[in-house]
Amino acid sequence: MVRNLEGFLQKYPESSQRSQIYRALVESTLQLRDFPRATEYAERLVAINPEDISMTVLAIQLLERHGDAAGWHRGISYCTRVVDQLDRTPLSDKSPRVSPAEWENDKRRDKSSLLLVRGRLYKKLNDISNAQKDFEASYALQPNAAAAERLGEIAEMKKDPALAIQDYARAFALTDATNGASSRAELRKKVGNVWRLAHGSEDGLGDYLLRAFDEVAASAKPAQVTRNQGLKEPYEFTLRKAPGGAPFPFADTKGKIVVLNFWATWCGPCRELEPHFEILAARYAQDKDVLFYGLNCDEDEALVAPYLEEEKPKTLTLFADGLERLLRVDSFPTTVILDRTGKIAFRSNGFDPDTVDKVLTEAVERVLHAPALPPAAAAANP
Repeated sequence: MVRNLEGFLQKYPESSQRSQIYRALVESTLQLRDFPRATEYAERLVAINPEDISMTVLAIQLLERHGDAAGWHRGISYCTRVVDQLDRTPLSDKSPRVSPAEWENDKRRDKSSLLLVRGRLYKKLNDISNAQKDFEASYALQPNAAAAERLGEIAEMKKDPALAIQDYARAFALTDATNGASSRAELRKKVGNVWRLAHGSEDGLGDYLLRAFDEVAASAKPAQVTRNQGLKEPYEFTLRKAPGGAPFPFADTKGKIVVLNFWATWCGPCRELEPHFEILAARYAQDKDVLFYGLNCDEDEALVAPYLEEEKPKTLTLFADGLERLLRVDSFPTTVILDRTGKIAFRSNGFDPDTVDKVLTEAVERVLHAPALPPAAAAANP
């Protein structure tokens, strides 16, 4: 088929069917793994239709893998053209099935990928300055392991071990099997080597990598709505019922003993504590002075509805909405009992399954039957 199509083009070089023929030749020569010819016909098709982004990207990929210096220069030009096209694409071109946020995110992702490729092409040409600029721009648009790794290599080449360690650690935190970077094992070797050269041993590297992982995870999070910011007392808070989000003014619990179970969907021990918490709540179901709530602390609230559907807890579930910050909850599960004035009367970080029922029952009884402070004493002991 390739020979016949090429024969046709030799006989009719200005055929109106050139675009379709070039496309067929690209597909056929790729199947034959004849990459030089596939590259040639992809570039011919791009010359006819420069707005064909998918074919331009294919030509760039072929030039990067199989081209020479001249081809890499052309690949850089193609990358620049597509980046410009992405920048010029108006929101009105968005598919109605895609939200504006998704559309913008897709544009950032595509531009980040193109800048990464252009950076690699510059690096092939030993234009390190432009390569570094593109890798930095790619990472800024969308943090990715491949750009971080390339920046680490450049920093190492420039004898900047601190920056190389930072970039390799970011790549280590971000890498997976599909993102164009080395494997995590290879990145571990790279960051370990630079760390040893800088520090003489690997002491401290583990803690550094954990901090890098947390920093990368935090930077990758979408902007979160900060609820109840700046409030100083639990009764000032308005929480939300999970999963629907109906408002729950915490002031409605004023004067009651409130038992709070702070949990997250990813927390295995939280699942184990839940039955104990529900047994305790059932024991006090008829006592209107003692209230029990599960407070979810997931960053991704979309995980909560499926979890509740699966586990079907009997106690009312609320989103913590910042109450965990006020009460300084930093591990899960954490059980907190608030007295009738909203002050912490008991806290348990984690639990022992053999003693949790006894410990929590005694804590509730102790707070429930504690003598009320006279008004003057209460004011003196806020």
